[in-house]
Amino acid sequence: MSPPKLILYLDIVSPFAYLAYHVIRHSPVFAKCEIEYVPVFLGGIMKACGNTPPIKIKNKGAYMNHERLRWARLFDVPMKETTPPGFPANTLPVQRVLTAVSMLFPQRLAETCDAIYQASFVHHHPVHEQACLLGLLENVHGKDQAQEIIRRSTSDEVKRELTARTDEVISKGSFGLPWYIATNAQGEVDHFWGFDNIGAVANHLGLEKLESGSTGRDGWRSML
Repeated sequence: MSPPKLILYLDIVSPFAYLAYHVIRHSPVFAKCEIEYVPVFLGGIMKACGNTPPIKIKNKGAYMNHERLRWARLFDVPMKETTPPGFPANTLPVQRVLTAVSMLFPQRLAETCDAIYQASFVHHHPVHEQACLLGLLENVHGKDQAQEIIRRSTSDEVKRELTARTDEVISKGSFGLPWYIATNAQGEVDHFWGFDNIGAVANHLGLEKLESGSTGRDGWRSML
């Protein structure tokens, strides 16, 4: 029997994609699951689906800000009370960088996402600015590889790949992020949207519940 598999589509701009990424990356619930992280462009998804950004809908933006902080507390995800400066910033250059990393150094993609997410949502660094982004890449990859990643991120090859991945997730039903494609040990595939469905993701995958006292236990209990 094959282990459960999970694909998480993400964009650095989304606090809820960050919540999903952090829990999947660090929670023991997903320890026995094969994980794939796929950078896509949320702006492209929203435009293609005619989706209105939540912050432009009366009351919804304020509620979602309250909700992201509640989930962060319940799941012990580090996140500042305020949103990053300039939120929501244009993350197209960042997503192209992550796409380049996934093509050049796929084994370092998660570590790169760790650095960028932490810089954005914990320290409020302007990760969409090249100088900041280059510094983060240098910390993870070293100076030479960081320069190569930046160079490749502006290539037609990487631009096409990011567009293709974004089109792919739209074709799979996505209208926002986080978006999950989950395949359980029986080979059954299902898709999910939103951080508040991460419990349903774990259930579909047949993953074990956390024991009492574990980090994030309150978060899982709140989804019952």
